[in-house]
Amino acid sequence: MAIWIVLPILTLLMFDLGLTLKFEDFGKVFRSPWPIAIALVGQLILLPLIALGLAWAFKLPPVFFIGLVLIACCPGGSSSNVFSKLAGGDVALSVTLTALSSVITLFTIPVIMSLATTMVGQSVGITLPVGNLIKQNLLLMLVPVLLGIGMHYAWPNAAEKTDKVLGKLAFPLLLVLITVFYIQHHKTIIDNIGILGVCVTALILVAIGCSSLLSRLVKTGDKQRRTVVIEVGMQNAAQAIAIASSPFIFANEEMAIPAILYSLMMNIVLLIYVGVLRKLDKRQLAEATEPISQ
Repeated sequence: MAIWIVLPILTLLMFDLGLTLKFEDFGKVFRSPWPIAIALVGQLILLPLIALGLAWAFKLPPVFFIGLVLIACCPGGSSSNVFSKLAGGDVALSVTLTALSSVITLFTIPVIMSLATTMVGQSVGITLPVGNLIKQNLLLMLVPVLLGIGMHYAWPNAAEKTDKVLGKLAFPLLLVLITVFYIQHHKTIIDNIGILGVCVTALILVAIGCSSLLSRLVKTGDKQRRTVVIEVGMQNAAQAIAIASSPFIFANEEMAIPAILYSLMMNIVLLIYVGVLRKLDKRQLAEATEPISQ
């Protein structure tokens, strides 16, 4: 049942992402190479490696091991643009990174998931039909994005109005999806919430810490560093759920549970992160204007 909810949601989210993109966004990689490189390394390489390490350290069962790696190697979520704006980050950079990660992960997900499945899945009968994974990602990820970009150029006013509607629907639709999954798998979730909750939260916190450190090492600006942290921490949970529960790929809804928990925890952690940043900005603004008032 849940798969027939997540597939339309994922398609709508990717179409909405395309509505906000311009082909010029991909050219920004040449104008701001360091922040983009750091964010992509953090998201596409560091996050999956951290997930592999944590899944091994916590001795997760194969289905959750693969599920944790799956959410870690998915692209950034479209909500990251909103979070970057709220955090006072570089929104243009966020849009570029979301676009790039959505395209690049079409090629990296099959490689990483093949590795994870070979490591722990085959012993319990979990296999990865790589061809089906690539076909589904192209159909549900690339095609909707290209259609959205096409609408953006062909009918810009209609694209803007559509984006406003879909942007408001994204989070409620994800809540519906999470609710459906909880109702169907509440016993499994409750039985494993301790170890999985800690593991997922650790993944988010370590990823945020490492991405912030990398950004400081290459001396990116404050706005860019905030965006890098958000982009690395925020993953497309809908895609992970679609891959895990798709009858053409893993056909295993329990494998989607790490993505469900990740979706919940990443919003909590990043909302706290944004709240702290906004307080710091207000304090700095007050300190900067204090001598003027005197």
